[in-house]
Order: sequence, then C-alpha cells, then structure tokens
Amino acid sequence: MVRFSVAARAQEPDPHAGHHPAGAAPSPGWTWTGDGNLFVGYNKQQRKFADFSAWESQNWFMFAGSRPAGAGRVSFMAMSSLEAFTIDPLGSPQLFQTGESYQRLPLVNYQHPHDLVMGLGVNYRVERPGIAYVFEADLVGAPALGPTAFMHRDSARDNPEAPLSHHSMDSTHITPGVVRVGVEPGDFTVEGSVFRGEETDEDRLNIETPGLNSWSGRFGWRRGPWQAQLSGGRLYKPEWFEPYLVTRLTASIAFNGSVGRRPLAATFAWGENRENNGFANIDDSYLIEWDFRATDTIALYGRAEKAAKQILGLGFHPAGFTHPHFYSHINAVTLGAVRDFPVVAWSRVGLGADVTMYRTSDDMTILYEGSHSYHVFVRWRPARTSPAHVH
Repeated sequence: MVRFSVAARAQEPDPHAGHHPAGAAPSPGWTWTGDGNLFVGYNKQQRKFADFSAWESQNWFMFAGSRPAGAGRVSFMAMSSLEAFTIDPLGSPQLFQTGESYQRLPLVNYQHPHDLVMGLGVNYRVERPGIAYVFEADLVGAPALGPTAFMHRDSARDNPEAPLSHHSMDSTHITPGVVRVGVEPGDFTVEGSVFRGEETDEDRLNIETPGLNSWSGRFGWRRGPWQAQLSGGRLYKPEWFEPYLVTRLTASIAFNGSVGRRPLAATFAWGENRENNGFANIDDSYLIEWDFRATDTIALYGRAEKAAKQILGLGFHPAGFTHPHFYSHINAVTLGAVRDFPVVAWSRVGLGADVTMYRTSDDMTILYEGSHSYHVFVRWRPARTSPAHVH
C-alpha cells in the first residue's frame, strides 16, 4: 500500500513534540510526504549611506518516505534548496544580519544562501503504550538544539527573511553529521545528540565532512496547540574567524491553533551564545513572530526581535589573542501580508509584501539611523491536501 500527501512540514522532528495526532494510524506500507516553500521577489534594504537591493528567490523543497520495519517504523528524509543559483553568492541583503563568511570575510548585512543539500538522513521510531523511542542519523540534519528552524515554523512561513536571531537559536538546522536519540513519554520529549559544531563553508553545492565534535540536549512538551522546548549545547568553533568553543542555550514556546475560527501561529523564543575565550562574551536574542489568517485568502504576519550582535567589531580573532568583544543592540519589527489566490493543480500562490523598521544602540546611529527595508514577492507552496502533519 502506498500513500502520498503534501504534508511534511519540518526538516527535523519538532522539538516541541514527537508523537502522532490522536486517532492517527500508521500506514502499513510506504507513506510519502513532500513540502516546499518558494519566494520570488524584490528585496530593498535602505540605510543611511548605502542602499542595496536584489531580485532573488528564497526556497526549499522536502521529500520523505516511511514504512514499518521490524518493531518500529523507518523514515528516509531529503531536503534541498536552490538558493545557490537564485541568491547572490555573497548572500541576500539584510541589514544587521551576521553569520558565516564569504571569501574569507565575515558576512555583515547579508543572509547566506543555504546549501543545495539541506537534509539527508534516516530515522527509526519504536512506539509502545505511553512511550516512544527515536533514533536518527543524518549526513545533513539538525541536532537536538533550538526551536524548529525558522523556515519550517508556521509562524514564519509567509516571511521571506531570516530572523536576525537565527545564529543564536536555530543555525544548526543544516549540520553535516548528526546522531540523535530520544524518548517520548506522553506529552514530553527528551533528546540528546552529537554533531559537527562548525558552520558550513561558502561552497553551497558540496557536503562538508561530517563530524561528531559537539553535543546538545533538549527537553520538549506538547499539549493541544501549545508546544515548548528548552535546550542547550556545546558547539566546537562554529565560526572559523572566531575559533572558540560556544555554549548555546535556547528556550521557546509556540502556539499553533486558532482565535475564534481564524488560524493563528505564534512563537516566542530566546537564544544565547557564550563564547568560551576567557571573557564574558555573551549575546542574548529575543524573538516573537506570528502568522494570522485574517480571512480565507489574507494572512497577516510579523516579527519583533531584540538582538545583541557583533557588527562594528566583527572580524578575525585568532586563537590565543582573546579580548572582550563589542556588541551592538538592534530592535527590529516586521509587518507584512500575503494575499492567496485560488488553489490550482496542488499549488497555493500568494502575493505579499512587508516592511521592517529598526532601532539601534547609540554606537550604530552614525551609520544606520533611519534604516528600514521591505520586500515585495510572489510565494508558492503546495496546497494542503491532507490533515496537517505533526512533526
């Protein structure tokens, strides 16, 4: 027996949950699921002395198959992005964004493109009355660290831009080399993982050599529309230009339900990086984002962030030459809307736009005072032809 549904909704199992919806029965044969999200549009970033813009496409596509195997169920997962071809190699323009590098220079004001291979792994799940056990190995995947990656959160799926807090919360979602185990008693999930701590390089078409030099743990809970997670990990030198061990801590709570008869998805999250170089180099970021379906065809989305980031002082800090790092503080608020058109051939197409306003600490005003940005885009995704997937 083979079943297909356009319903896979996350690259990794949701850290807030892990079991099947009430009443759901596993298929006795192969079950195939797929999903994707594609934005094509104009991105304009305006700052005090240097405006920059791009026509570009943020996108990802996912395919998974599962079937019974022995005492449990085995799942194979693959995920890809074409951003290596649809976004400039330097990255997508985004004020105040940092993380990774290009041509041996740390990225500032750009969000890096994602790799062609964003996920490739196998998962084995054994369910018993009141409890389940999960084992997973990924050539490219996500460790048990942080909330669900931003592009898979219902609260963020209509927003083409990555959060400024991405590298404090969920940047490990495309890690080359992950081994994860978990146990799910009732509404709770306890997971642990070992993985490669280094970020991927600027070659978006290859797969970096997997490694298991870092570790993490995550505790999750789910009940009805509410989900929560608390996680922490030790990352081995995630950025080559700051070759230090990093301790990352995260917490989040999410709601995926409705207000009245209107669907609402919302996430509140906190993330912190602690660089272990002998100084109190700590950055904290906070995020709240939402997606509210105001009518059958119009969704209103937004995001508010408070982030501490190295921007003015970001650069190569050799091992052994440690010093306190200088952090700037950025507040950002995004408001946007998407108008969906009638579903055609399994496709949902929408036309959207958003604007982001910023407020910074005093050290940034001489370069960034009055900065703002906006997007105008067409968004495509598969139409939901089956009940929503529970990660």
